[in-house]
Amino acid sequence: MKQRNWYLRAGLFLTVALALLVIVGCFWTPYDPAALMSGPKLQPPTLQHLMGTDKFGRDIFSRVLKGTWTTFSIALGTVAVGAVLGTVVGALTGYFGGLVDDALMRINDALTAFPSILLALVVISVVKPNSKFGIIAALGAVFIPSFARVSRTAFAALRDVNYIKSARLMGAGSGRILLVHILPNTMPVLLPAITIGFNNAVLAEASMSYLGIGVTPTNPSLGYMLSEAQGLFTAAPWYALCTGFVLVLLVFGVGLLGEGLQRRGGEVE
Repeated sequence: MKQRNWYLRAGLFLTVALALLVIVGCFWTPYDPAALMSGPKLQPPTLQHLMGTDKFGRDIFSRVLKGTWTTFSIALGTVAVGAVLGTVVGALTGYFGGLVDDALMRINDALTAFPSILLALVVISVVKPNSKFGIIAALGAVFIPSFARVSRTAFAALRDVNYIKSARLMGAGSGRILLVHILPNTMPVLLPAITIGFNNAVLAEASMSYLGIGVTPTNPSLGYMLSEAQGLFTAAPWYALCTGFVLVLLVFGVGLLGEGLQRRGGEVE
């Protein structure tokens, strides 16, 4: 009897729930997240302010909605850049090998050896600082080597299997073989890697914003809000607890989803 994949179910449920929260935060918030309210400051959670207010009287629930959207969108963009470019590099090196493999993987090794945060700061200094585009470009560049290694292994393992040899004998070009015959069969390996990369991107963006080198203060993210809440933990513990809970839930849900996908891939094999 086939066991139920509870990791996949729980991860999918939490990820979908957080994705709905992200969509809501993108289009609607109960209050303006940046507006200074005239009501009481550092107010505990009430029916009017579900997560209380901060030291400026801003509604924390509205800021969490907007901050979750900011963090989620940056992580999604980061993984898109890293996964697409990394998979291209891995596909070329894994399939063709030889000089292509040697040249591209030496560059990949050099990027891997470079401290990731320092590399991100270098990229941010070239592009627009404290912007979503700058952070996505910086973190995406940092994530390329890890995706390149994963995809290289997957493409190299499949390039000499029988159905690929048959496709070559039938006249299929390298582009068609890579995109149509090999890429779909690498999904059991790439999808878990994408979920891991997404979680790493969430934590990286939160860390950068926490340190003040992420998004601008007018564009709240979960990391920046945790930085704000640090000095208010005694006076307003709900600020850090609510923000941290959403961040942990996001990482935990996607982590369960990745574990579930990995277990499902193992069952298929």
